[in-house]
Amino acid sequence: MLAVLPDLHILIDKTNQQWEVMLKATLTKLRPWLVAAVCILPLMVQANPRASLGTNTNEISDDDTSVPFIDLFKSAMPFEDARPWTTTGEVQYDQYGWPARMGAGAHAGTRFLSHMPAQALVAGDYTVLYEGEGKLQYNGDVKLIESTAGMDVIRLDAGADGLYNASVRIMSTNPNNYIRNLKILMPGGICRNNPYQRVNDERQCARGQFMAFNQYPDEIIYNPDFLNFMKDFSAIRFMNMMGVTNNEQRRWQDRPRLEQATWGGKQGKRGVPVEIMVDLANRANANPWFTMPHGVDDNYVRQFATYVKQNLRPNLKAYVEYSNETWNTIFVQGNYVRAEGLKLKLDTNAHRAGYRFYAERSVQMFKIWEQVFGGKQRLVRVVSGWTVNPSVTEIILGHKNTFDQVDAFGIAPYFFGGFDEIRGIRNVEDAYRLMTDPQYRYSLPKVLGYISDQVKLAQKFGVELIAYEGGQGLVDFKSSTDTQHPNPILYAANRDPRMYNLYIQFLQGWKKAGGGLFAHYSAPRAYRKFGSWGAKEYSAQPAAQAPKYRALLNFMRDNPCWWAGCGR
Repeated sequence: MLAVLPDLHILIDKTNQQWEVMLKATLTKLRPWLVAAVCILPLMVQANPRASLGTNTNEISDDDTSVPFIDLFKSAMPFEDARPWTTTGEVQYDQYGWPARMGAGAHAGTRFLSHMPAQALVAGDYTVLYEGEGKLQYNGDVKLIESTAGMDVIRLDAGADGLYNASVRIMSTNPNNYIRNLKILMPGGICRNNPYQRVNDERQCARGQFMAFNQYPDEIIYNPDFLNFMKDFSAIRFMNMMGVTNNEQRRWQDRPRLEQATWGGKQGKRGVPVEIMVDLANRANANPWFTMPHGVDDNYVRQFATYVKQNLRPNLKAYVEYSNETWNTIFVQGNYVRAEGLKLKLDTNAHRAGYRFYAERSVQMFKIWEQVFGGKQRLVRVVSGWTVNPSVTEIILGHKNTFDQVDAFGIAPYFFGGFDEIRGIRNVEDAYRLMTDPQYRYSLPKVLGYISDQVKLAQKFGVELIAYEGGQGLVDFKSSTDTQHPNPILYAANRDPRMYNLYIQFLQGWKKAGGGLFAHYSAPRAYRKFGSWGAKEYSAQPAAQAPKYRALLNFMRDNPCWWAGCGR
């Protein structure tokens, strides 16, 4: 098993060998393709095992330029979500969302690419694999090149607008053998000893080392460019990939499944299975950070923790937290904790009642994880609050001595100047003045001050201060289009070389203040009206074009993790 990665010069200790035996045995019961993944790609070595930074993932969607999977269909909209555009008429689905029966004149279709920049995807011919019998139709920036039973070859062409928009439609299907397990696979593959780089064909690999995406889709799973980005960070926060925001899950049977037609979809419904998150963490050798949906019951938490305990590499720790930004009332979870807190009469004030319920439910959840793991040695128990509001920190950590049951308090420090002031800028120079002038509430100097205040509070309660998110925050939440003012200026400011220095200054200030792990927001994503959050604009973007990404890499190189217990 280990000989397949000779060029990585990996030192495999006895613990990792035991992990491989344990994981293979466990996954044999789960699904053969995960076993194959362990056998073929047993260890992806992170470039910096003492990295001081983590990263957030993105939501699973058809416009996500991080393109996490070699199978584009996994990020598509569910068929029913595409009604009435590509799904019409009476359609009955199986338990995993595949159209099993269609009435007369009905069609089941979905979009698998939406406003995707051409440079974010590999050009060429994509392989469509599927089981069952029926007829497929492709629309948008896609052309059918070849079709045989169970397999089509399609060519993507972004066209004059430089964007990919593409959909697939099931025009007819045999109800006794309906179309299912459809995959849309990138061209090329990887060399067996280098999962971080896509190659065109076997000529770019040593003899016998080429693994084509269309031959090993269930073993390779991840886009090499995405995996290459992830490997440098010590922690991966899966909040977005889990689909935690406004999540509707309650019971374990509600969770995302490996067999589902797609893991994309609307907010509150999308999300990847726990198996994928643990597998990605194992391959990147990075600590996973799991965010439990706000409404799930104890059994859900226990089953989730059990899977992680049984399948996560023993050298890795699991960061665990209850929901995301429950202090923020724009989210369903924010209103949920307030209602529950008032119901339990934890406070007469709705906001404070919410903070107290959040603290109590977090501790309840942590105890379940501790029971499953047999202690807290491999856990980092996280509660989080509001960067600019230290009173929230005081209430959460102080409520019934919550601080005794947690390891870290998380904040999300963003620098951008001010919400209203952003709309008044006229050029990139204005944007940089806004970010650096201390008169503005969210300028870099002011934010470093908030961080210092939060560090002192964390120290008072005996916990570590970490960042669950953070970075630049240039966004106008009131704009309605990507091209509306001031959005083009905000994009340009993020691409400006000066952003490199601001990031270095920001991260050095974080370290100097006494902060611990910093999980940057976010993985590669396109700059749009919703913000310019990505460290890169797409996974394959050269580092020379991504000043934020270069700053993150260089900061990690020059500042290996400094807090107690890190790197273990």
